Order: sequence, then structure tokens, then C-alpha cells
Amino acid sequence: MSSDSTTFRKTIMTAGITLAVAVFAGCAFRNFNASVTETVNTDLTVSSMAASESVAEEETTTEPTAVPTPATEPAATPEPSATPMPLTVKVSFAGDCTLASAAGAYNRFDAVVKKRWEYPFKNCRNIFLNDDLTLVNCEMAITSSKKHAKKKPVFAMKPEGTKYFTKAGIEAVNLANDHTLDFGQSGLKDTHKHLTNAGILWSDSSNYSIYTAKNGVKIGMCGYISTYGLSKTYNLIKQLRAKGCQIVIVSCHWGIDAKYKPIKSQSSRGRALIDHGADIVVGTHPQRLQPIEVYKDKYILYSIGSFCLGDNKNPVDPDSCIAQCTFVLDETGKEVTDYRLNIIPFSLRSSKSGNDYCPKPYTFESKAYDRVMARLNWAQGDE
Repeated sequence: MSSDSTTFRKTIMTAGITLAVAVFAGCAFRNFNASVTETVNTDLTVSSMAASESVAEEETTTEPTAVPTPATEPAATPEPSATPMPLTVKVSFAGDCTLASAAGAYNRFDAVVKKRWEYPFKNCRNIFLNDDLTLVNCEMAITSSKKHAKKKPVFAMKPEGTKYFTKAGIEAVNLANDHTLDFGQSGLKDTHKHLTNAGILWSDSSNYSIYTAKNGVKIGMCGYISTYGLSKTYNLIKQLRAKGCQIVIVSCHWGIDAKYKPIKSQSSRGRALIDHGADIVVGTHPQRLQPIEVYKDKYILYSIGSFCLGDNKNPVDPDSCIAQCTFVLDETGKEVTDYRLNIIPFSLRSSKSGNDYCPKPYTFESKAYDRVMARLNWAQGDE
């Protein structure tokens, strides 16, 4: 073979090898660019980016690298926002509670109960513990004092008796009644002190109290006694609203003893309290049940009767009740938009005769149960 032929073959082989290397390098470059396009990696180092730039400068192909068209993804359908659930608060109301016998008389209440702190309210304890707030009328002084007003009867519970309330889940009491001053101003101060020390809220015709439920709803309470005008109570309602209370309760001690119907002043004053901002009006004193009125979609309970009477060893009329109102607030939680009332008929006693100072619920649809509902002029479907 001639030297010219040998030289020609070497030239051809060198050119082929050069072309193959160029083609291989071009393919490697395209594959590298494809992986970067499909997977964005924000952790690329400066050196790797510089390497890709140098490869790009050596690229000799005249055909542009194909840029893949990004796949069009359908727009995500927005999920509907959850409708906020309205806030609700359930409050239980019970009537007059006198957890002592009259001063100077045989203390039959203490003889029967014998410091069994859970005894008087054992049949309603579960009701009170499973609401947001329980409010009763505390119709007695709480003091160890012996100096009392010159009237009969007068009632005083010993300071340790606040355990009757706390053990039962009673968080608040009304003191606007005709027996909290049985032991004078000093006895009233003792009453305030012992209730406060026990963690029990109290309110009357001159003082309000505020209870904050677990869901943050603020419940304002104040009292009214019929021996005074309404202007002070109007002012208390106004103050409670200014304090941010979404619910305002007014406890009224009014009417005539042993009457089954409200008198005209109860009706006019109850409506006036609603007109001035009360959400519900709850009455006691007559020791009898009186019809419930719905006024401007709110409730006036003229009398829910007595509930636990330590001074009465043989009640003529043992009918009583626990009234539970569920307050439904609007979506903003600022005001009440609905009121739902539930009545639980009770007897003042558990025994068939006498008074054992242990209220007991009547059997559903029994004669006594129906009698309570009739006296209240109420059916559970009314709400």
C-alpha cells in the first residue's frame, strides 16, 4: 500500500472519530438540558451552572434545542369555606332556695340533711353540671351572726353551707329578695364575703355579675325586687352591655305569695325590662308556678316557684321546675338571635309526704308532670 493511501485512510479515520465525538457531545448536552427543564432544583451549585454554560459555548449544531411545552393543568376548584357554627349557651334556672330553718325554731333542715353537702341537689346535680351556667335565688343570709331584724321568719345559713351550691354545680345566685337583709347590713356583707370566697357569683338590685362561658360568651346578671323602681335595673343592664355581655339575665323577686297568675305590675315591668335590653326575665317569690310569656320572641318567666325550702316541713303545693334556656348567638357571636326554652318539672320533695329537702323530677307525662306544664301554660313544642 502506498504512503498516499495510508495518509488518506488516517485522515478519513480522524475525521470520523472527530465527528463521532461531536455528535456524542451534542447528545449529552441535550439530555442535560432536558433534565433541568423538567426538574427545577434550586440547590444547583455555581460550578455546575458554569459547566453547562461552557458546554453551550462548544455546541456547534445549528438546530435549536426543542423547548418542551409545559402541560396545562386544570385550575384547582376552590374548596368552599366552612360555615361558622353559631355559638350556644345553656343556662339553668331554679327558684327560691332557703337552706336553713327559721332562726329560733327547731332546725329541721339541719337535722334531716346533716351536712351531706350533695344531698339537697343530688337529683338535679347532673343537670346543673352539664350546662354552661346555673343561677338560683338565694333567699337567706349567709352568716354566723345572731343579730337579726325584728321580723319573722328570718333565715341564715352557716358559711360552710356554700358547699351545697358548689357541690351541685351552682355558679351564681340572685340576692335581690326580701330575706338577704334578715341579719342587717353586717349579715349582707357576710353573705357577699362567703359567696365570693366560695367562688360563687352574686348579683342583686344594686350590683351586677358577669360569667364567661367556656366558649367565651359573656353572661351578665342583675336583680330586681318589686319594692324598688326599675331605673336602677335599667342602668345595670346598660352597664352589662357596655362591658361586652352578649347575654343579659334579670332575676325578679315580685308578685303575690300563693298566686298562680302574675299581677299587672309584673307584666308591665317584665316587658319593660325586655324593652331595655334584657334577654330573659326570671321571676320568683310567689312560691307557685305562673304562666310563661313570650314577648318580642324573648321569655318572661313570671314565677318558676320555690325549689328547696328548708323552712317548710310540709309544702301545700310541691310543684316546681328547672327552666333551661339555650341562647343561640349570630355568626359574629355578638348578639342572641334565638332562644330555646326547656322545662323540667320538679317536686320540692322526694318523699310522698312532708319535706325531705331533696327536690326530685316528676316522671315524664305523669299527672304531676302535666300539671306543672299546664300551670306554666307551656308545651315543649312551644319554643
